Amino acid sequence: MSKTPESKPKQVKNKKYMLVRYGRMNLLGFFEHHESNIPKVATGVVVKTDKGLELGHLVGPLCSYKAGQFKLSEDDVKDYFGESQIDLPCSKGGKFVRYATHADTSEQEHLQKIARNEVECCRGLVNELNLPMKIVDAEHILGGERVVFFFMSDGRVDFRELVKQLAHEYQTRIEMRQIGARDEAKLLGDIESCGQECCCKRFLRLLKPVNMRMAKMQKATLDPAKISGYCGRLKCCLRYEDKTYTELKKQLPRRNSWVKTKNGDGRVVGTQILTQLVVVEFDGGARTAVPVDEIEIIAQTRPPSPKKEDDSSKDKKAGEDKKEPKEARAGKGGRRGGNKRPGRDRNARKNEKKHNGQENRRDKADEEQ
Repeated sequence: MSKTPESKPKQVKNKKYMLVRYGRMNLLGFFEHHESNIPKVATGVVVKTDKGLELGHLVGPLCSYKAGQFKLSEDDVKDYFGESQIDLPCSKGGKFVRYATHADTSEQEHLQKIARNEVECCRGLVNELNLPMKIVDAEHILGGERVVFFFMSDGRVDFRELVKQLAHEYQTRIEMRQIGARDEAKLLGDIESCGQECCCKRFLRLLKPVNMRMAKMQKATLDPAKISGYCGRLKCCLRYEDKTYTELKKQLPRRNSWVKTKNGDGRVVGTQILTQLVVVEFDGGARTAVPVDEIEIIAQTRPPSPKKEDDSSKDKKAGEDKKEPKEARAGKGGRRGGNKRPGRDRNARKNEKKHNGQENRRDKADEEQ
């Protein structure tokens, strides 16, 4: 039999992707498309995800598209979003369906109103079934394939009966998703004390931890009511400038370190991170603010003077001369001296006499018998 020539594998065409933010939780991902031109302005799109049809919008630098191909890599996108360590699912994001029309926008607004009624209905069923959970919000997928309910709970909840009743009520697939306090703020957050919409709702993808050290370094008020956000935790904006504050603080000397200035040597009693000023206190008690570039660090602690060092060595030697050896103190009748041995010997003699007296009495009794 003649061998058929091996067929060459077909070359896979380069896939085109667009960066889209979609869903109620503002998820971010790459979506495959076949468009040759991408609008240079913010545009709504309809994408196909594992949930169904969803409405989203293009994000990122829209000038980075060339012939419909997004030229930036995942690392470039992460740098663009401020090193937020976001997870970009290139292969699982889904596909682009079409650009959003006025009908799609109107349908999305209608579904949002329906979702409010669905939340009230779900809360009523939760009260009837006496389930330990709090219904936060609901998302009705644009295509109508499913309804997603977001809830909060301290632990695991058996909501099978709840899902059964909801599916019978709306005749669609029901999905229950448990969230935390920050996700609740991401869904329901409104205007914050700065006058802007909550960062987690507007653009934050990954919610990193924030601690009190950041607030103290930035000289922010430590009143929990003023530095806490909608979720009840420390505001995420405290983390924005933490990297800059940390780098600037490394350039300043430590408190109580001794530095050399134009006016003489002094001790650092305070620092100003943003202005890079060092408050120096001199021997006379006068204080002045000096730029960090005009000082020279002498030592982290006050350098000892040679005179004081000699006096201290003399005092140390005098103290050593006054000390007496242990043997001498023992001979003088101290606690560890020999006064305790006579007492021990007297007790031994008493015990010996007592023992001898008992033996003498036994001998006399034997003789009488």
